[in-house]
Amino acid sequence: MCYTLLLHCMQALPEDSYTSEDHDVFTIAGRTCIEEGNGAQVLSIILDEKNQDIVRCMGWNLLPPLIKVLLKREEGKLSQCLAIFNHLLKTCRPKELLIGLLEQLEQDDPDTIAESLHLLLNPLQKVLLCLGSRKASSLGMTLSSVLDQVVKLPIPYTKEQEEDDVFSLCRCCTDLIDFVKPFVHEARQNLLNSETQDENTNKNAGEQGRDKEDELRTELLKFCMKTLSHPLLEVQLKDPDTLAESPLRNFATEILNTLSAIGEPVPSLVFQPLLKRKQVPGFLEEEVRYPKESLASLAHLVFVSHLAADTFPSVFSPVFGLRCNMEHICLLLSRTEEFRIQKGLELYEKSLVRVEDGSLPADLLEIRSFLTVPQNLVKVMTMCQRHDLRTRGLKVLQLSIDKFETEAKYHLFQYMLKTSKHSGVEGYVIKNIKNQIDAALRPGNGNTWFEGAELLPLLRKVLVLPDGPETDLLQYLDRIMESLNLLRYLIIRDKVTENQTGIWTELYKIEDTFLKPLRVGVNMSRAHYERELQNTLESKKKGKAKEESVLSVSVGDETLPNMTSESQIQGLHSALHTFDMIESVLVRIEELTEVKENL
Repeated sequence: MCYTLLLHCMQALPEDSYTSEDHDVFTIAGRTCIEEGNGAQVLSIILDEKNQDIVRCMGWNLLPPLIKVLLKREEGKLSQCLAIFNHLLKTCRPKELLIGLLEQLEQDDPDTIAESLHLLLNPLQKVLLCLGSRKASSLGMTLSSVLDQVVKLPIPYTKEQEEDDVFSLCRCCTDLIDFVKPFVHEARQNLLNSETQDENTNKNAGEQGRDKEDELRTELLKFCMKTLSHPLLEVQLKDPDTLAESPLRNFATEILNTLSAIGEPVPSLVFQPLLKRKQVPGFLEEEVRYPKESLASLAHLVFVSHLAADTFPSVFSPVFGLRCNMEHICLLLSRTEEFRIQKGLELYEKSLVRVEDGSLPADLLEIRSFLTVPQNLVKVMTMCQRHDLRTRGLKVLQLSIDKFETEAKYHLFQYMLKTSKHSGVEGYVIKNIKNQIDAALRPGNGNTWFEGAELLPLLRKVLVLPDGPETDLLQYLDRIMESLNLLRYLIIRDKVTENQTGIWTELYKIEDTFLKPLRVGVNMSRAHYERELQNTLESKKKGKAKEESVLSVSVGDETLPNMTSESQIQGLHSALHTFDMIESVLVRIEELTEVKENL
């Protein structure tokens, strides 16, 4: 019955007289025939020369059932449906074919997505090439739809997952590169032709032609920028020693090659934050045309994965490279996703290792990113869930400190003491200050920043209790212990008669602002915890359950369950031991001071 109905449709009026009802009848009849396995009959009708006008007009409506059969590879239907599909591609109008094919791209299951892309990318390429110079916007729409599908595919993280292509992302990326090749070649040829064109020859026509060329390049640039953001920012590329043939590494290389081919040299993109870019009429605004996250991903590919490294001029110094990358590093480290943080740390480390120790001048700290990145590193070290990233953050922080000259270190330490708001980080900074003072006091290494008058303002920021005697000594333990160790070192190392650090003229102030309040705080804290320990022991002895734990423990806004009495007693003993430790260092400082002053 469906065959008879379809045959009747084919014997209707001229092409431009078909109504919507005619379209509906043709579509229903054709789809029913295909679904019922009558593909051979549909093929004979479709191929009939006298039916070509209606096929050209309405044939694209048969794409859904055809593609469904092709994706499922249904035996008995496959060969006829493939023949119908190929004939429609040759006969139907390109714009209608494009719409029909794009509608069939939309899938949800990862396996179906990969099969759909593999099946449809080549037909889409053929259709787009039929559009001639009018293809740019259609190409942009197609690439956007394709990438929306690629985003749904899981990322292979291990070598084995990439080798086996368990999620089909590698196959899709390879297909995607094959898809864009003719358009990249055309854009490249257009670019070369425009460079050699005589400006005085047919100026108006030349401008119109260049508008079309720029549209094609713009769409290809948007495609490259999107792929840099996903999947390439999320992918951890394997080096050739780990995986000799890496589809994802090849994909990244082709994207960089595409950028160069369409007139976007990789070096100028990486160094975009510092280099003035050529403004091209009709192109998108800078931040839209060159998304910051995409440029950060590009910088990681170049400096960490070493792609396109041979395209970089040797005149660019390591410091210049670091300055450019700081914007990218700042962006990556400001995010919460672990893969972005990891890439930010890797890019910062690679940018720093090429810089000579002690060479970065203090005026770099006037650039916002050079202060923002340490703040971001602090967040990584204190808040990131992954231990390896926290450890690496600390390693990279120290590496960055080592690269600054002494004046820059001095100002960086001041800034971090002011902004870190974390006792462990403050303690680490104070330890670095001690190391710099030790280096300055060695014969022949003197500098004006870590001794004498310049050092005193920094010491005043270190040798102070944040909240006076009421300071929570356990919360600020790391900072307090490093401060005491620094003070003890200064008293031992610096002679009263030389007073290179100025500590001996400052000691009376330190006594009032740091040592006395600390003694009072230790005594208050010890008395409180001894009382709590006594109450806990008595409660345990009497067998009474306490309603609340002595020590409140929370993570974020979530309060942890109350501790057992044994845990409370252990925690209280540990706190009292901490206070004894602080007091012993205080006593030692008093003894050293008395001995030195009496010499």
